[in-house]
Amino acid sequence: MERQDAIYQSYVQILKEELIPAMGCTEPIAIAYAAAKAREVLGKLPEKVKVQASGSIIKNVKSVIVPHTEHLKGIPAAAVAGIIAGDADKKLEVIAEVTVQQVQDMKKYLENTDVVVEYIDEDLVFDLIVTVYYGEEYVKVRIANYHTNIVLIEKNHNILFEVPLSQEGKQLQIDRHLLTMEKIWEFVQDLDITDVKDILDRQMTYNMAISKEGLKGNYGANIGQVLLNAYPHDIRNKAKAMAAAGSDARMNGCEMPVVINSGSGNQGMTCSIPVIVYAQELQVSERKLYQALALSNLVAIHQKTGIGTLSAYCGAVSAGAAAGAGIAFLNGGGYKDIIHTVVNALAIVSGMICDGAKASCAAKIASAVDAGILGYEMYQQGQQFYGGDGIVTKGVEETIQNIGRLGKEGMKETNKEIIKMMVK
Repeated sequence: MERQDAIYQSYVQILKEELIPAMGCTEPIAIAYAAAKAREVLGKLPEKVKVQASGSIIKNVKSVIVPHTEHLKGIPAAAVAGIIAGDADKKLEVIAEVTVQQVQDMKKYLENTDVVVEYIDEDLVFDLIVTVYYGEEYVKVRIANYHTNIVLIEKNHNILFEVPLSQEGKQLQIDRHLLTMEKIWEFVQDLDITDVKDILDRQMTYNMAISKEGLKGNYGANIGQVLLNAYPHDIRNKAKAMAAAGSDARMNGCEMPVVINSGSGNQGMTCSIPVIVYAQELQVSERKLYQALALSNLVAIHQKTGIGTLSAYCGAVSAGAAAGAGIAFLNGGGYKDIIHTVVNALAIVSGMICDGAKASCAAKIASAVDAGILGYEMYQQGQQFYGGDGIVTKGVEETIQNIGRLGKEGMKETNKEIIKMMVK
């Protein structure tokens, strides 16, 4: 494959678009970003704030700690963090730099300001509107489909910015439907690591740093520590533990950035940290490491394309299967090993639900990584799941399509019931 091959260049660009830094869980950060932009346009400290959000956003913000707020939780805290300390130019790192005084200002503002939260019961899974008021003036900012996609800025009944609203998902430069397992494999074989080195270096640096912090600190249920204490010398367990530890920290207020995948920090850590851990254990070449990371990241994105940004389908499942594919590659696996690893892993844990961002995400990540590794080990020992075994069908692409259908369409009602339980 020539360096200028259109598919090759598209895959490089997909990695650049997807593997970006984020501070804190991406849904509360999206709220902070919208609020920061609204205050910037208003030009003064709002007297009132209204946040309207779709159910999946409410689900993912309800129980997670907003970083740099001294452990404040929830939608009002996320919006106020953006208003008081946000820099909208930094997008998903909107509250990466917060002073001690600003934290105190947030708390005082929350005590003295009306912050209204409303549920948007529309067709869009990802829909967020933040409106800020000062006297008769107001500014409305709407984000839809993905975390930084501002589709509307309105001030005092004047439209300052608007783009057509699509319900089809991301309107980024590169169509994710270009991804296939076969083309991903070809891309990895021909990879010039200089094309992806900077973004993968950043992913390794950020995600391993927060993983190590999760193992040191006291975060949530400390799933990473529990796993590592139980089986400290087992590489499979270490891979699960270190991925879980990153989520322990991130879901519970750690003020360190991560590099995301498919709009999710948990998914970004799940498809990268286990691969890095295995690469270190196996002492593979630098090129092999970058190939495995590129493979894992693209396989995760490929699976999530059909599911969508938010769903009742736990995104860790896709990322865990992708990590299994990366680990299979590190162990010398070929194309058949990779695709059977993914299918096997999806057959094992594809029923795991997403009930919001919170401490138990770490345990789900550990289970998903375990399924990814088991999927590979099964195929190594001549075992696999076949077409007709539940939602598994003949062909890896067809099985991935089934997963997309399950996550996007089949679990719509499940998502609604989960949201009802959580906001009850």
